[in-house]
Amino acid sequence: MKVIPTEIPEVLLLEPKVHGDHRGFFIESFNQQVFADKTGLVRTFVQDNHSRSKGGILRGLHYQIQATQGKLLRVIQGEIFDVAVDLRRSSATFGQWVGTVLSAENHRQFWVPEGFAHGFYVMSESADVLYKTTDYYAPEHERTVLWDDPDLAIAWPLAGQVPVLSAKDQQGTRLAEAEVFA
Repeated sequence: MKVIPTEIPEVLLLEPKVHGDHRGFFIESFNQQVFADKTGLVRTFVQDNHSRSKGGILRGLHYQIQATQGKLLRVIQGEIFDVAVDLRRSSATFGQWVGTVLSAENHRQFWVPEGFAHGFYVMSESADVLYKTTDYYAPEHERTVLWDDPDLAIAWPLAGQVPVLSAKDQQGTRLAEAEVFA
């Protein structure tokens, strides 16, 4: 596995080794020891999730203010633009974001640490996203920052399209008023 740093040091892009030939390919999608050795992170993942979304869907920016979740994401079908936003007020990168394209073709994974909001936009006809979390889903602690908050100025690759949002995501809070981490 290759670890690719991003502009925010704690957010990582992981590139697993792909073994392929005329029959197809094999990827070790997760190995706890390799993850710890390559990233320096020791995490226990407690929940695996699978999200399927149609093209043009934007999900996020979600986080849990308590029972905080680190997320390790990958796409097994389609393509998304994946975003992490630093919500740790004491961090030098507070309010900054980093984004990357994850696809079934590039096999990359995105590590979004605890203390970050997360969201993605589906760039293909549909996308299947698999992700591991370091804590359980706790809807009573879930919060949403507006995907289009001008203070964040996330460069979503919308190509002039208006994204499809859930009611929850339409009701998100601007970062300036959001409940954030110390």
